[in-house]
Amino acid sequence: MIQLDNICLTFGTRAIFDHISCSLQPGQRIGLVGRNGSGKTTLLKVIAGLQALDSGKVAIPKDFRCAYMPQEVVLVSSKTVINEALAIFPQLAELLDDLDRLEHKNATSGLDEKDFEHYSTVQHNLFEARYESTKARAEKMLVGLGFTLKQLEAPVSSLSVGWKMRLVLAKLLLQDADFYLFDEPTNHLDLFAKDWFFDFLSNASFGFLLVSHDEYFLNNACSHICEVSMGKLTMYTGAYALYLQQKEANKLLLEKKHLEQQKFIKKQQETIDRFRAKASKASMAQSMIKALEKIELIQVEPEVKSIHFSLPPTQKTGRIVLEAKNVDFAFGGNQIFQGASFQIFKGHKVALVAPNGVGKTTLLNVITGKYIAQSGEISLGHNVKVALFEQDQNISLKATNTILDEVEGVCKTQETRARVRGLLGAFLFSGDDVYKKIAVLSGGEKNRVAMVKILLQDANLLILDEPTNHLDIVSKEILLKALTQFDGTILFVSHDRAFLNALATDIIELTPKGTFPYAGNYDEYLYAKKHSTGSTVEAKHAVVKRAAQPSVILPSNQSHELKKQLQKTVKKIESLEKEKVLIVRQFEDVAFGSNEYHDAVARLGKIESELKKYSELWEQLEAQNGAATDK
Repeated sequence: MIQLDNICLTFGTRAIFDHISCSLQPGQRIGLVGRNGSGKTTLLKVIAGLQALDSGKVAIPKDFRCAYMPQEVVLVSSKTVINEALAIFPQLAELLDDLDRLEHKNATSGLDEKDFEHYSTVQHNLFEARYESTKARAEKMLVGLGFTLKQLEAPVSSLSVGWKMRLVLAKLLLQDADFYLFDEPTNHLDLFAKDWFFDFLSNASFGFLLVSHDEYFLNNACSHICEVSMGKLTMYTGAYALYLQQKEANKLLLEKKHLEQQKFIKKQQETIDRFRAKASKASMAQSMIKALEKIELIQVEPEVKSIHFSLPPTQKTGRIVLEAKNVDFAFGGNQIFQGASFQIFKGHKVALVAPNGVGKTTLLNVITGKYIAQSGEISLGHNVKVALFEQDQNISLKATNTILDEVEGVCKTQETRARVRGLLGAFLFSGDDVYKKIAVLSGGEKNRVAMVKILLQDANLLILDEPTNHLDIVSKEILLKALTQFDGTILFVSHDRAFLNALATDIIELTPKGTFPYAGNYDEYLYAKKHSTGSTVEAKHAVVKRAAQPSVILPSNQSHELKKQLQKTVKKIESLEKEKVLIVRQFEDVAFGSNEYHDAVARLGKIESELKKYSELWEQLEAQNGAATDK
């Protein structure tokens, strides 16, 4: 058990913790939430013994093992990845260092008799220390976090910051602590590593205090939510969604008490002012003043500014907005992916998913023309205008510009310029904030500036590479509202599961050997993958398999017949679209995984397949009709 006893901490004139007392129980799974700057990271450092207090204490029993993972770690090591992971076990680390030294000596100058004896002892001690089983456990954990077996033998110095953070997380989890302090541990994890980490947390016996901006983790991995606000801690039982409901109820009650207290204080002050004027009541007035000074004021957290904005309608496009046909891409002789084939339809919000390294960003760059594919074809539909959101905003934003200059730079018309201030305000840049230099902004602030630029470009196809990076929950809600309201088409990459589920209408899975489209959001995609018998999901979940499309025989020299067939095809597409809308609405009322759910999924798959067939027929008929008209 971790006991916080009357802790106080002040930074400058601001009270971070104001006489806080609480206990964190073994096995409790606690999400730590609060506004930026409220003290979440500081609280973890206090518990870990890395931040001194003004007063109060933190008590942790000697036999209670507590492990801490900060947001950023500088990891310097000359070891391989697997040996650095095993360095968490001092006995094993010492034996492995001896083994490496002896093997290096054997390869260079050879071993003498004493060395051979030492080598034998090291091998025996490794066996006694269960080296093989411990190594297998470490390998399993590292692979779960996205490492390949080849990477495990690579030097730590060759890893990027993100991969080093994964290694730090693996080392932490290998400690088998009783309680963990996690400060945004999913920041450097891709979607698949997040899923592994989520499953690991779900099945673990330890307790934890978790700072995260990922609502899926807060809702599904946490049994309690602890809020830090205005120097106080409040513990809520239940996941994040329930916390929001309880917080709203508590807020209304607190506001009522605050209002009543302010009325009482005002009334008392009026009485004091009257009594002060009379000599006979002066002593009574002084007594009332002293009593008033002893009142503990009820404080209400300032309201988060409500966000109201609307996006103008986009220019209309054809039904097929983007199509990829058998696209292959290699980089430096290394094949990244091949055979990528898919269609994206008007108005759809499509998520591109794959583990890191498979080529999600590369494919987006091929689509936007930044990279040239070795083979295959990318084509945009009629009237399509593209805007790209870069993953690294240090590339897309000019550091010396102010926010206002940067955003106004993409405005082509006076009408667009008129929307700048409103959209900046919606994305939490108001007043003098707009004159801040890009160079001084945080990662999350840069992302919000870049998104405002994207939404002002009047594009009808948004290609977004990890737009949720560095965003807190409030900022993600604003972004989600904007993109949900957007009436154009979106192709996006995100590692935020809640965001994916809320926005995606379709999933495209990218693999080294091709792409596989799925109808539905990320949870539905996972369900389909889990229950499929092969590498793709059967037609019941609307997977479009790559195959040669049957040719359509059309009547020649019969313009009347051609127009009739075109009209019939258009009516059929409209009928299927209406039926699709009705089926999608059914998902609001049926239980996930029920027979009714599976029936709806199967029917949706058939409709998507028919829509694809009739859309292709319509395009061929249109082409013939256009050719006949030209003649």
